[in-house]
Parts: sequence; structure tokens; C-alpha cells
Amino acid sequence: MLSRCDLIKGTAVALLTLSIQGAWAQETRMNLFKIVTIKDEIVVGLSQEELQALGGNDASAVAHALAQKGDLTVWQYNVHRGPNGELQQAPTAKIGLLAHASLRVEPYTTPYQIVPHP
Repeated sequence: MLSRCDLIKGTAVALLTLSIQGAWAQETRMNLFKIVTIKDEIVVGLSQEELQALGGNDASAVAHALAQKGDLTVWQYNVHRGPNGELQQAPTAKIGLLAHASLRVEPYTTPYQIVPHP
């Protein structure tokens, strides 16, 4: 039978583990955007740090940075099966976006787990 001390220690370890995982998930949170071009639509992912470097945290910041700089390098995301067989939104290639080919930048939501890019 577990003593009261062991129960308290176990609870503390569990809470610490959950808080660390929550902090890690927040640090690696990815924001997905759909880039609509003349030919197609692609989904790209940017971290919070990348968005802040662009000067914002939403689709308009991405669109403004793309128009101002003329091009951006981002990670393209697609749906793949993860190691456990579940579908996830994962980075597939680092690509360049050109301002004159992009028509619209939209926020993109997915029901799948989002894998942070390297």
C-alpha cells in the first residue's frame, strides 16, 4: 500500500511532468497558413518566433512581410502518417514564396497534431 508521502511525491512528479510538457508544447507551437496562388494552394507553418520576426502573429503579418520583402523561405506542411499510424500535419520541404505569385494568405486549421519543423 502506498504511504501518504509516496502519494504526494508521485502527484508532484506527475504535475511537474505535465507542466513541462505543456511548456514544451507552447514553445513549439506552430501556426499554419494557407497560401493561395494563381496555380494552387499550399499550407505553410511558422513558429511564434518566426512570426514575431516578421512583425506580427497573424496572416496579415505574413502577407505584409511577403509583399515588403518580395520573398520568404518557409516550411511547407502536408498530412502524413506519424510513427504511431495517426495522421499528423508535418513539414515536408523548405520552400521559397514569391510575392508576385501569391494572391492571399489565410489562417489554416487542422484536426491533426502539428509537428514542429526543424
